[in-house]
Amino acid sequence: MRVEQLRGGVVEAVHDVHVAVVDSTGGIVARAGDPELVTFWRSAAKPFQALPLVEDGAAERFGLTSQDLALACASHSSEPGQVAQVRELLGKIGCSERDLLCGPHPPLSENVAQDYHARGLRLTAVYSNCSGKHAGMLALARHHGWPTAFYTRLEHPVQQRCLAAVGRWTEVPVGDIKTAVDGCGVVCYGLPLRNMAWAYARLAIADFGLRIAESKGPRPIRNPQSAIVESMLRHPDLIAGEGRPCTELMRAHPGRVIAKVGAEGVYCALLTQPGLGVALKVTDGHAIASALAIAAVLEELGLRPRPPSLTARPSVNTRGETVGELRVKGGLEQ
Repeated sequence: MRVEQLRGGVVEAVHDVHVAVVDSTGGIVARAGDPELVTFWRSAAKPFQALPLVEDGAAERFGLTSQDLALACASHSSEPGQVAQVRELLGKIGCSERDLLCGPHPPLSENVAQDYHARGLRLTAVYSNCSGKHAGMLALARHHGWPTAFYTRLEHPVQQRCLAAVGRWTEVPVGDIKTAVDGCGVVCYGLPLRNMAWAYARLAIADFGLRIAESKGPRPIRNPQSAIVESMLRHPDLIAGEGRPCTELMRAHPGRVIAKVGAEGVYCALLTQPGLGVALKVTDGHAIASALAIAAVLEELGLRPRPPSLTARPSVNTRGETVGELRVKGGLEQ
């Protein structure tokens, strides 16, 4: 599988794609390229970094809602409502924006970025697309009585707890997981695509027995991942934002898919009904190519149709003329 850039009917550039499609037993049911390719999971790991919030009781203790949990899993667009929700989450755990160690950056949504720039808005750490994840990590520290200072460092108990969760869900021994520093300053994990996909497939073993703030009466959580799965399915608008591929895919197929972007051409997904996990990597890290590729893979696996914005991407010149397109070529090996 590859994503081709065409101009004037000529292939101008090629973005190679590696894909692993895995069932809940870890078996590869479809592939493209090298499903054992080792790369960094980046933001596609966020649901598993958020799981300790539920597993360890922090979500229940602080009364975290499904919106809070969704934002802990999100690469949000810094939309005003998303930022307000992160601030509310911080207030619940007795923290403030000053405790966040993620640096600010322009919003991932071009429309939001243009709006904030035009208004001269000063961006702070809470506007980071990872601010929900960081707030969740602070909640975990508060719950266990761990220091909140330097919670991003590998040796900090928060990062060690997240690393243990990643090892358990991917079935990769912690000692075999390559670690580095992610764009937001926390630990990121290098492991095979197959194991990333396997972790997503295992999320499908969910009973939706939630016990979070909006539940009616206490219901025991038999599978803690149920709270994570349900929060993401309920709130696709928080997982990314208006016009972003994760949100568009999940809105187009309510309850059937969780899609989660990672940096440098990584994308992961869970198909809830067949219980399949998907992980892909565009070798050169092309972000748009990865979004087109995940939509094509999910369609081939039965999630039809693709949102129109993810079928192909027109190339437009400075005069607004369409001069080519970016499109997916090839498919999966079953």
